[in-house]
Amino acid sequence: MRGQLLRSLVSLMITLLCVGTLLTTLICNVQPQRVPAQKKSAPQPSDPCKGCRQIIDKVLQRYSPTWKRQEDNYQKFRSQLSSKCHGFDKAIITQANTPVGHKLVYDGEKRRSLQVTREVFSTFMKEHPFSNKTWDTCAVVGNGGILTNSSCGQMIDSAQFVIRCNLPPLQNGYEKHVGTKTDLVTANPSILMEKYGALMGRRRPFVKSLRSYGDSLLLLPAFSYGHNTPVSLRVAYTIEDFESPTRPIFFNPEYLQSLAVFWRSQGLREVRLSTGIIMASLALELCSNVHLYGFWPFSNHPHGLRALTNHYYDNRQVKKKFHAMPAEFDHLLRLHSEGALRLHLGDCAPGEK
Repeated sequence: MRGQLLRSLVSLMITLLCVGTLLTTLICNVQPQRVPAQKKSAPQPSDPCKGCRQIIDKVLQRYSPTWKRQEDNYQKFRSQLSSKCHGFDKAIITQANTPVGHKLVYDGEKRRSLQVTREVFSTFMKEHPFSNKTWDTCAVVGNGGILTNSSCGQMIDSAQFVIRCNLPPLQNGYEKHVGTKTDLVTANPSILMEKYGALMGRRRPFVKSLRSYGDSLLLLPAFSYGHNTPVSLRVAYTIEDFESPTRPIFFNPEYLQSLAVFWRSQGLREVRLSTGIIMASLALELCSNVHLYGFWPFSNHPHGLRALTNHYYDNRQVKKKFHAMPAEFDHLLRLHSEGALRLHLGDCAPGEK
C-alpha cells in the first residue's frame, strides 16, 4: 500500500515537471505584440542643431561667392566709422588726450565718473600707439570653436598686425591653428578676477601667462564699469613691478560710447558690444585689409555641420544677455559680402592668403 502511494507521488511529480517545462517553452517562444521600436541613431546632419541647418545654409549662400575686395565700399564704411568714432585718436587713453583732472565718464555706468589723479595719469600711455599709422594687413582673431583643427596659424601670423581677444591660450598644440604672433591682446577684467584672483594675492602666475604675447599691447576696459578700474590698475602696476615687456593700455570710454552709437545707427541694438566687433571696428580704421578668424556664433561648423565647442580651447558659454552674437555676425557678414573686410569660415589651405 505504501509502495503504491509512493509510486503515485513520483508519477505525479514527473507529470507536473513535464507540464511546467512545456509551459515555460511556450511562454518563452511566444513574442508579445508591440509597436516596432524606433531605431536609435546618431543625430543626422540634416538637422543637428534644431533647425540651424536652414540658417547656416542662408549664411553660406551669402558667404560662398568668391570674395573680392571692393575698395569703394571699404573706404565708404571706414570714412563713416572714422568720422563718428575717431579710433586713431580716441580709442586709447593717453596722457595727451586725457590730462590730470579730466573727468572720465564710465561708458557702462553713465552716472558714474572718475576724475583723473596724478597716480592714475601715470599709468596712461604717453603717446598714442596707432596715431598716423595704417597697417596693410590686420588679422583679428576671435576665439570661436570654428578655429579648432583649422590650420590657420600660419595665415594669421602672416598679417602685419595681429589682434587677439581675452587672453586666449596660444601654446600646447594650438599654435598650428591660431598662430602665436600677437601685437595687441585684450583682457576682460572678469577673467582677471576669476583666474588670477583680481591680482590681490600672488601675481607671478599672471605675469607668466603674459609671456606668450611678448611685448604686445594689453588692452583693458578699465573705465567701462567702476569695478573694472582697480583690477586694471593692478595689472599696470604688476607689469611694471615684474618688468614685463607687455605694455598695458586702456580703452577710452568716450570711444566705446561713440562706437555703440555708431552701430546702433547701423541697426545693431544690444546692451553691450562684444570685444570681437569692437576690435573688428578698430581694425577697419587702422588697417587697409582686415581679415577675421574665429568669428562664428553657431554651435555647428558651416561645412559639414559637425558640433563645435564655444571656444577653440573650452566650451564656456558667453553671457547672451549682453552680447547678440548672431546679430553682430550678420553685420560682419554684410561687410564681407560688400568686400570691406574678409571673414574666414573654415580651414586654411597651405599658402592661402
